[in-house]
Amino acid sequence: MKVIGLLGGMSWESTVGYYRAINEGVKNSLGGLHSAKIALYSVDFDSIEKLQHEGDWEETARILSEAAQSVESAGADFLLICTNTMHKVAPQIEKSINIPLLHIADATAEVIVQEGIKTVGLLGTAFTMEQDFYKGRLSENYGLNVLVPESEDRKVVHRIIYQELCLGKIESNSKAEYLRIIDFLSNQGAEAVILGCTEIGMLVNQEDTEIRLLNTTEIHAEKAVERAL
Repeated sequence: MKVIGLLGGMSWESTVGYYRAINEGVKNSLGGLHSAKIALYSVDFDSIEKLQHEGDWEETARILSEAAQSVESAGADFLLICTNTMHKVAPQIEKSINIPLLHIADATAEVIVQEGIKTVGLLGTAFTMEQDFYKGRLSENYGLNVLVPESEDRKVVHRIIYQELCLGKIESNSKAEYLRIIDFLSNQGAEAVILGCTEIGMLVNQEDTEIRLLNTTEIHAEKAVERAL
């Protein structure tokens, strides 16, 4: 079994989901008392969040690259960045280590392509929905048509992530807002919606809507288990 490297803490609420999903995946595959071999570095998200909103991505890349090197030194065979947004600096992190990076957008796109989906909606932080590091990878590398909410709804999605979900707050009115926005994307032609922030799965799940939801935390964790075994 390979050692799975996790770069977490962004936020720790979703990193808990990774830890659980990966260990459950190994247990389901191997049975008995088997669990995953994991090397985890969990950062202090407060400093990362401030740098994100200041636009200082270079400093976030430096901090996370050092953390990734620590994960590699701890014996990891490959690395997962346990957040969608910080894949903005994935190229810099990848250059700083000598182990492979399992990219969250690639893991998700592989599932989308396998299911024959061509047009997807994308929910996430404003950085993920508006910048090209994520959408562009999906469209350029996998030929997908990516739809995002309109400007005011993107603000709603972003606010709920940082002011509620990252703090472990689950509000019914926020869930209703997300489902309204998911319906909007569906009406615009989305065949599925990517929950492109690792906390969103805490708020909405497949039971809440008829449109296919792609939980990036679950998908990323599943791909990690496949690679480890």
